[in-house]
Amino acid sequence: MTEELQLSRREREILNILYARGGGTTMEVVGEMADPPTDKAVRRLLHILEEKGHVRRKERGREVVYVPKRSKKAAGTSAFQHVIDTFFGGALDDALAAHFAKKEADVSPEELGRIKRLIDEAREEGR
Repeated sequence: MTEELQLSRREREILNILYARGGGTTMEVVGEMADPPTDKAVRRLLHILEEKGHVRRKERGREVVYVPKRSKKAAGTSAFQHVIDTFFGGALDDALAAHFAKKEADVSPEELGRIKRLIDEAREEGR
């Protein structure tokens, strides 16, 4: 089972907030949650995320700040791969074709050039 599937809805919500903020205290997380539970419940969820290895705590004066252990890029890559595997049978070309098939997905020549450069860079990194 992938790491993303081991998270509850609330745990994913908290991680999304931490990624967006670059970290945060319990009260900062509570302040950004939709329909937040009690402060104590959020503190417990942060502790669970720490036990699962998704976040680490840092001391900031008297406050505890929670920060994601993985980079935003690494988490995004993992989530993207999960979507491709789940909805497109692992076929990146099918996923891209579905995206580009949308009428709103008009891709400019500049964007196509950037996509090609990113693909070339990814190939070079993989070697």
